Amino acid sequence: MINVLIADDERLARQTIEYLLKDQQDIGDIFFAENGNQVVEMAKTHHPDIIFLDIQMPGKNGLEAAELLSIDAVIVFATAFDQYAISAFELNAIDYLLKPYDDERFYQALDKAKLQVANNQVSNLANINELIVHLKQQADSPFKTQLVVKDPGRIRIVDVNDIEYIQGAGNYADIHLKNGDHLLHRATLTMLETQLNPQEFIRIHRSSIVSRHCVKALTATDTGDYLVHLKSKSQLTLSRRNKNKLDTLLNER
Repeated sequence: MINVLIADDERLARQTIEYLLKDQQDIGDIFFAENGNQVVEMAKTHHPDIIFLDIQMPGKNGLEAAELLSIDAVIVFATAFDQYAISAFELNAIDYLLKPYDDERFYQALDKAKLQVANNQVSNLANINELIVHLKQQADSPFKTQLVVKDPGRIRIVDVNDIEYIQGAGNYADIHLKNGDHLLHRATLTMLETQLNPQEFIRIHRSSIVSRHCVKALTATDTGDYLVHLKSKSQLTLSRRNKNKLDTLLNER
């Protein structure tokens, strides 16, 4: 039988997972924790096979608790869309449940965890430590180094260094990558302008932001605007109201 520890500070969240587990014939004892300290103690005492671990809990959070675990267990993280956590989970192939999740998504994670238990493949604590380091680095940076873009059925991680330019599309941003791909991100240009390093990404028009490292040349137009020629041969417009950003664009790259 598979023993499970459910760790979440919200009672309803704990009850939901318990309810979803009740018809599973191979699930044995179910234990509960409401904070990171309890997670560590309960894990030492009961040695669960699977831990459903919330990220944001009082005291030690889920990541800090995971760092202290010394038992063999499969860890499935839960998060209410902490984008940095999701980014790290994707990069390190650690499964997670994105709140609010549906029954199908829960059982996908459960089946994956069961398979790991059956194959005696516990969570890689070295990866969890890398994850925590990654989160701390992100927290120390005032600007994003990655964007988390939600597509139907998946979450895609985009390294900002791979971005060539971004164009506004209402409440969405059309992100163009250096490899020629592009994808829609639910965010306004104004929002992205505050999230990206202004020394690297320049708002050159009300509808476009460009990576200055991708700029090849600028040519003046008769209207007082500038054509911005990119290394990919794409062209954008630097509007007259943004002429004060010419120096930033032309700085040594």
